[in-house]
Amino acid sequence: MDKAQVRKPVNYANVGEAIDHELAAKMVKDFQDTCPSDAVKSYTIGKNVIEQILAQPGCTAIRFFNAIDESGLQTLVYAGVDEKGDNIIEYPVINEKGKLGRIEALIGDRTMGDGTPIKSWFGS
Repeated sequence: MDKAQVRKPVNYANVGEAIDHELAAKMVKDFQDTCPSDAVKSYTIGKNVIEQILAQPGCTAIRFFNAIDESGLQTLVYAGVDEKGDNIIEYPVINEKGKLGRIEALIGDRTMGDGTPIKSWFGS
């Protein structure tokens, strides 16, 4: 096996980090400066659906996919991710008869795409 094909294990629960406001403002501004003026600038996702996804068995992270909704508008679809980095599509449950079964995992959408400008976020 080629060394380039060997992947180091990733702890998906540790992906991401806090950054300071100055770097965040620069990153967002750099993105917005390169986007068409009518592009969605930000999304709002409520904590309830985020908590429901994270509460699914084996969920260690959330993956966000760029998507187009039924109306043709840009949105995000998001799914739980397990410790191996796989999207959680279904998971095992014990049904009312005590038998092992599987149910579909919660997949999120219905973000609120908006044009919240960076200056309202950082006051600059």
